[in-house]
Formats: sequence, structure tokens, C-alpha cells
Amino acid sequence: MSFRREREGRDARGKRESGPRRAAESKRATGPPRAKREASSSPSPATREAPRDSRDLLAVDVGNSETTVGLFRGEQLSTYWRLTSGRFTADEVSLSLDAMLRQAGGDPASPGFRPGAVLSSVAPTLTLAWAEALERRSGRPPLEVSAATAPDLKILYHDPVSVGADRIANAIAVRALYGTPAIVVDLGTATTFDCVSRDGAYMGGVIAPGVMTSAEELFRRAARLPRVELRKPERVLGRATHESIQAGLVWGAAGQVDALVRRLAIEMNATPHVIATGGLATVIAPECETINVVDPTLTLKGMRLIWDQAQ
Repeated sequence: MSFRREREGRDARGKRESGPRRAAESKRATGPPRAKREASSSPSPATREAPRDSRDLLAVDVGNSETTVGLFRGEQLSTYWRLTSGRFTADEVSLSLDAMLRQAGGDPASPGFRPGAVLSSVAPTLTLAWAEALERRSGRPPLEVSAATAPDLKILYHDPVSVGADRIANAIAVRALYGTPAIVVDLGTATTFDCVSRDGAYMGGVIAPGVMTSAEELFRRAARLPRVELRKPERVLGRATHESIQAGLVWGAAGQVDALVRRLAIEMNATPHVIATGGLATVIAPECETINVVDPTLTLKGMRLIWDQAQ
């Protein structure tokens, strides 16, 4: 089965984008696409200082390993930060948020600075501190992403409530920005595959151990194996222990992604757009044959769309 190369990006209203992104578009592939690009990440300082066309929005995606904090100014993701997830008090989280906002050119001390707040969390023990800190900054409780707060997303899971908040945000974002049918591959603590049907319904997907989760268990159980940097080695056939481990981690994960995407596409009876996101997407996705686009902030963008729909 062949997969499309990157299709035209679309904004939340379904309009085609113009400029360099559109110029980089390629025609539908007749074989597995190999050339990928990463969607825009941190913008230039000039973008951060652009005039605001609506309320600022803080979007916080709390994962088991990483927490991503994004600052939207209108529809534009001004900047974002990736933090190590951990047990912090609301006071500690508030101090971190203030420091990030100052770095982004905001004035957290100003009484009039009251950004909106949206929270996605799959780590229940970490949720309360972030919710309290965001309420202090926003002046009201954050909107928490769930099946209930994304009512226009039809969820075909047997138990819609059990679908993770990040998976819901990913489905909303890919449907609006890249079109359907689609598969989102989220490479984080777990590697998840979220399938969206041609008519925009969340179909379900796959949950597999994440790359670093598997690596940590390997290092823990095999005392003589050294910890290695997660990067692509020069060859698959390793001639040293660290090369062998790196080949297994990187190309093993890439092979898993390609195999599962192909199986999912068959069951979907479609040729989906395949979008990679998550903290490890920029490492693993370039080695995959089925990934069309790398968008490391896809979850944050979906959270903003959910926030907009709730207003």
C-alpha cells in the first residue's frame, strides 16, 4: 500500500495556506514517501512581538514524561516549551509559568494580563497543581480536554471516556489542519496511533511501549548494556555495543511505526495522511517510510481548537 506525501496544510477554517508551506507541497506519491519535513516550531522574536488579534491562550499538555506548554496569541502559536514532568506544587508551577511568560515578552505581573487556559493531562497525579496554577494566571479554571469538551468529535471507542485527552486533541487537530482520513503517530512515553475516518470520526488505534520506555527497561534488565544516546547510528549492522543498541532503538521503532501504519490503513480501507508528533518524532519519523509530516505541536494546536469551540 502506498501513502500520500504531504498534502496542503489547512487552517482551522479549512482554507488553504499560502507561502513557503504551500510551495513545498508535493503530488500524491505512487510509492512510500521518504522526504519529510517538520512543521514550524518556535517562531522568531519578531513573531512573538506581533500585534495580538485576540486573547492570549496558555495550552498545557501534561504527559507522563514531558509537559509541553504553549502560548498562543490569537491563532498563532507564539512559542512553546518542553519540560520534564514531575511532582510540583501549584506555587512551583506558577513560578515556572511566570518565568516562561516573561521570556515570551509577556507581563505576568500586570493585572490586565489574563490569558485563557486549556489543559490536557494523562497524568492524574500531576493535574491538580497545573490546574491550580493556570487558574491563578487565568482568573478562572482551565478548560480540561476530554470527550465531554470535544462534543463535535464522534468517538467510536466502546468507552469514549477512556480515550486520552492528548489523543482527542490530536484527532481534532489532524482533522482540521491536514484532512481525513488520517493517522496520528504520537511518539512519547507510549507510542500511540490514532485513526480518524474519512468523515472525521475518531475510530480508535494502537498503544505501544514508547521508545525510551522500552530502552529504560532494556538498560534496567541487562546490567552489562550501557546507556546510549538516542540517535541514528551510521549502519544497521552494529560493530560496537552502542551502535547495536542505537540501531535497535531507532530503526526498530521506525519499523514498528511502518508496520502498524500499514496494517491500520488496510483496516481503515483508506490511504490516510500520516502525521507524527510527540517529543521523539523528530528522531524516529525521518527513518519511517509511511510518515508524511512531522508536527511536534499538533496536540497544542488541537487544544486551541477545542478551546475556540467552547467559547
